[in-house]
Amino acid sequence: MSHPLRLASLVASNSDILAALGAASWVVAVDHHSDAPGLEAAVRVGLDLDIDVAALAATRPDLVLASLSVPGQERVVQRVQAAGLNVMVLDPLSVTDTLADIDSIGHAIGRSAQAADVIVELTTALDALHRIFPVPPRVLVEWWPRPIIAATRDSWVTDLLSRLGAVNALAERAGRSSPLTLEEVRAARPDLIVCSWCGAKRLRPELIEARGLGVPVVAIHESGLGRPGPRLLDGARQLSAALGALAST
Repeated sequence: MSHPLRLASLVASNSDILAALGAASWVVAVDHHSDAPGLEAAVRVGLDLDIDVAALAATRPDLVLASLSVPGQERVVQRVQAAGLNVMVLDPLSVTDTLADIDSIGHAIGRSAQAADVIVELTTALDALHRIFPVPPRVLVEWWPRPIIAATRDSWVTDLLSRLGAVNALAERAGRSSPLTLEEVRAARPDLIVCSWCGAKRLRPELIEARGLGVPVVAIHESGLGRPGPRLLDGARQLSAALGALAST
């Protein structure tokens, strides 16, 4: 039996994918945010945007997994490549892209069969959450409160909401995310606002409610919405429940 690859993951979404593929124990270096099970033996090499490249290189990874889903990671990728390390860079803009990334990672690490299983399970579970509303609810997913930053057209959030029968309230706004004024939030006419602050120690939906928009707010941890990987299913289930509650009021 060949020795498993030595893997490094620079973002939590990729770590979640590796764990779902049964390869967490192969990870020798990982960013500080990753919390997938099985990473206990991996060396922590810094925040996703502040990777200690020397510490990363010292773990001698065969393959480093990065992702442009974290804005600004392209600068980290350049430093890792300059160190002579083999880097696989993902750049998902949709749930479909995310499923393709799971397949690509599975192929790269010799876990294609496991990847196929994960893709089928995710697709089936997401399909089961789809519902038809008389009018698709408009949902705004907020990544940060000050300034307000929310998911826009080119985010996997748009695809995820569509699969649930809803729409991204900012689907006509270009880019992956955008800073917004309170008036721009109001103009987006959301029926539901999701508090999914990235990197926050505590979600405080009451701060969003205090803006006086009169829109229901639900809190969903960023691990369920901010990471294009298998844990999007967790976020989708919570979103589906919130949409169901919204429809029943």
